[in-house]
Amino acid sequence: MRKFLPFLFVLLWSTGFIGAKYGLPYAEPLTFLGARYLLVLALMLSVALLFRAPWPAQRQDWLHIGFSGVLLHGVYLGGVFMAIQRGLPAGITALVVGMQPLLTALGAGWLLGERVSRRQWLGLALGLGGVALVVSGKFGAAAGGPLASALLPALAALCGITVGTLYQKRFCPSFDLRSGAVIQFLPTALLTLLVAGATEQQEIVWSGTFIFALLWLVLVLSVGAISLLNLLIRSGSAVNVASLFYLTPPTTALIAWAAFGETLSGAALLGMALAVAGVYLARAAPRQ
Repeated sequence: MRKFLPFLFVLLWSTGFIGAKYGLPYAEPLTFLGARYLLVLALMLSVALLFRAPWPAQRQDWLHIGFSGVLLHGVYLGGVFMAIQRGLPAGITALVVGMQPLLTALGAGWLLGERVSRRQWLGLALGLGGVALVVSGKFGAAAGGPLASALLPALAALCGITVGTLYQKRFCPSFDLRSGAVIQFLPTALLTLLVAGATEQQEIVWSGTFIFALLWLVLVLSVGAISLLNLLIRSGSAVNVASLFYLTPPTTALIAWAAFGETLSGAALLGMALAVAGVYLARAAPRQ
């Protein structure tokens, strides 16, 4: 059963772009995320108290877990949602964030003492090429728009998910998923709502579509996918975990094809194959 967790994580994580597409027309990005984080907090705090989940004994553990949450959730998701809201196509956003496995591999040796083999480097490079092919047809959609201002939050998201993965693996690789979620999402919610209050109107158009998107992102992404991500960070190397993000754009493209009828070009299909091959090489490579 455990061997299927990476594939389940990729499937759930890939629906995040779909949820954003459904929900962002009804709320500004940080306001949307703030509502999401508050619901996650209420849910996970209830679960932690009901099941008497253990809490960290050391203050520094609270700080490490909370800071990793701000990076993984606040900076990453805030950047992705703001980039899409500013008009950056989801495909280009996915490509920018798709640099994460390579950056993680560069930082893994410095921070974690992990050695990356040649086979893993080949897999990471192959995976990035596959992601580029998958989203290659989306670049034209960004022409004529304020590309620079839309790219900045995407780059911030890339830094957030990369540093957050390395930081959590280094400083807080193991914690209870129930109480840990509360500790991660509390500072994330506070920071997100503070920035939203300073930069947005904080208005939400409550509709059936928005409520569906909000609940989906809370239950499937913030509870399901994030819990799986924490488990994977705990049990695997940073490079192995990061390589899974190469599978997100191809999986998102397949979901968009099934849900919205978006076409898949020959280049996209080839890119999917390359991304899968790259992840296989990066994860199957023996540790040195």
